[in-house]
Amino acid sequence: MTTVERATGRRLALVLLLTANFTLAVDFSVLNVALPAIGDDVGFTLDSLQWVATAFALCAAGFTLLFGRVADLFGRRRLFLAGMALLGAGSLAGGLATSPTVLLAARAAQGLATAAVTPAALSLLTTSFPEGRLRERALGLNGSLMAAGFTSGAVLGGVLTDLLSWRWAFFLNVPVAVFALLTAPRVLAESRPDRRPALDVPGALTVTLGLLAIVYGASTAGTHPWRDPRVLLPLAAGVALLALCRHIERRAGDAALVPVRILARPNVRWGNVAGLLAFATETSLVFLLTLYLQDVLGFSPLGAGLSFAVLGAGTVLGGLLGPRLIARIGPRRTIVTGFLVQAAATAPLVLLGPAPGWIALLLVATFAGGVANLVAIVGFMVTATSGLPDGEQGLATGLTTMSQQVGITLGTPVLSAVAVGTGLTPAIGVNAGVCAAAALLVLLRQDFKVSATQSAM
Repeated sequence: MTTVERATGRRLALVLLLTANFTLAVDFSVLNVALPAIGDDVGFTLDSLQWVATAFALCAAGFTLLFGRVADLFGRRRLFLAGMALLGAGSLAGGLATSPTVLLAARAAQGLATAAVTPAALSLLTTSFPEGRLRERALGLNGSLMAAGFTSGAVLGGVLTDLLSWRWAFFLNVPVAVFALLTAPRVLAESRPDRRPALDVPGALTVTLGLLAIVYGASTAGTHPWRDPRVLLPLAAGVALLALCRHIERRAGDAALVPVRILARPNVRWGNVAGLLAFATETSLVFLLTLYLQDVLGFSPLGAGLSFAVLGAGTVLGGLLGPRLIARIGPRRTIVTGFLVQAAATAPLVLLGPAPGWIALLLVATFAGGVANLVAIVGFMVTATSGLPDGEQGLATGLTTMSQQVGITLGTPVLSAVAVGTGLTPAIGVNAGVCAAAALLVLLRQDFKVSATQSAM
């Protein structure tokens, strides 16, 4: 294969993987503004509508680490294709659903597809591009599009619900899935080990059940007080199961689902902590500002969604700037810089008032914060996947995907509880404080380091 043919193949693979990840990112938020219409059409009660989001989040966050390791052992392209097929089937079923049971099953299928496709696609991306600037640029583009997908999902959901039907939020995934199934065998090379080790079943069960319990407890906190047993018991069970998983992994040796030697790497461990905080702060801020736009300024759901278009533009710019900053100052300082600027952009939002003119501050601050957040996310992705062999990239990207999805799931109920107890603007202040604390945490961890030389290889 010539150099030109190899470069063309990489570009086609990149387009395919970015398209798949953008589509899955949109699915996180595309139905949020459509929930009242879904409830009327399908027959959900008001208190059961949350399960449209929860069913997706449970499966997306709960199974991602398991599927990331499965990708390493059984084939990344194979898992990518299986996940895209499930996405197409689940989306078609969701668009045609006439009962809550079918629609929730469809959302669960979409969540499982996300848990399978995202780490498989990321590991295919990191193994297709050598460690260094090419990979950093690819991860920057991926981060930009995924963040843009999260923010544009609300806009797209509002447009589709107003102009066509909420069912098109499901149907649009079907041609994307068909495109991926037809294209992937031609542009993606399969990668799996010659000798397949046994899958760590006890570790897989405990980590999956633990994540499911934590995500369920956090999701329930969105509609019940944190002291409610329906919140506390799942959270406690989740922590206990994850502690048991850690004990199992120490005894499992090379067959471990999450080998201890991987988590012992400071760049993997602290990189994922930074990633969780990056996603938790930005998605929870979008939630708080959505409440402000609709409840205080009186915006419609579509108007509120369109207001976040500047945030989406900022995330795209941040994804492009991130690799350049990494090349100049290294991943660790890039993460610190991203969090500090995000904190500085978020802090002025505590001044928001009821006058319509405050929308100008919101637009400027969310644009700057979006740029900074994506800079931190690109730094996190590069840090948490650096220095690892190709055979462990599925696990590494499974960990990063888990951090992303758990951060998205936990951030909103936590800040929602703060807003209920203290008010909207104090909760925004807490969000800014968490960003500053995250920067300080990364700055003080002297063992949390990927050298600029290594990242530029």
